[in-house]
Amino acid sequence: MSYDLVIFDNDGVLVDSEPISNRLLAGYLTELGHPTTYEESLRDYMGSAMHRIHDLVEERTGEKLPADFDETFHARVFAAFERDLEPVAGVGDVLERLTGAGVRYCVASSGSHERIRVGHRTTGLARWFPDEIVFSADDVGRGKPAPDLFLHAAARMGVEPGRCVVVEDSPLGVQAANAAGMDVHAFTAMTPEERLTGANGYFAHMVDLPAILGV
Repeated sequence: MSYDLVIFDNDGVLVDSEPISNRLLAGYLTELGHPTTYEESLRDYMGSAMHRIHDLVEERTGEKLPADFDETFHARVFAAFERDLEPVAGVGDVLERLTGAGVRYCVASSGSHERIRVGHRTTGLARWFPDEIVFSADDVGRGKPAPDLFLHAAARMGVEPGRCVVVEDSPLGVQAANAAGMDVHAFTAMTPEERLTGANGYFAHMVDLPAILGV
C-alpha cells in the first residue's frame, strides 16, 4: 500500500448514522421554528461539527439556537442509535483485512467523542477503535471543512499528511482532506459522486476499499 495511515470518517463511513441523525436534526430545527427538510439537512449539515449548525442558523435567520440545543439533540440521537443504528455494510471485513495486513488506521469524526463511542458500542465496532486512535472535532478549534482535525489525527499518529489517505462521504470532509494535503477516496453510498468533487477516487461499496488501497 502506498500510504502509511488510513483515516476514516465515522458517520456514514463506519456507522450508518446519517439517515437517523439528519431526520432528527431536520425535525428538531423545524420544531424550533427553522423549517428544514431531511434533504436540506443532508445538503447543509452532513459531515459538519455542531458549531456549523449554530453558525448557519444564526447567519440565515439572525437567531441563536437554544443553549441546550446540543444536549437535547444528542440525547435524541443516542436514543435512536441504541434502537436502530447498524454498521455500514462490509466495514467489519474491511477493518479485519487492514488489521491482518498490518495497515494502520484511525477515525477522525466531526461528531463528539461520546457520539463516536455510542455508535461504535451499539454496532460492535468498538473493538476496532481503542481510545488512542479516535479523534473528534472536539479535539481541535475548527471542524471540517477546515483541515485541523485531519492534521491533528496525522500528528497524533506520527504520520506526515502526504502519507495519509482519507475515506470520506461528505463534501465538507473531502474539502478538509484536500486542505490537509491528503489523498481522499469518496464513499458514494449516500452522496452522489458529483457532490464529492475533489476526491482522488470514488467507490459505492465498502467491501471494495481494500483493493482500491492496494491491501
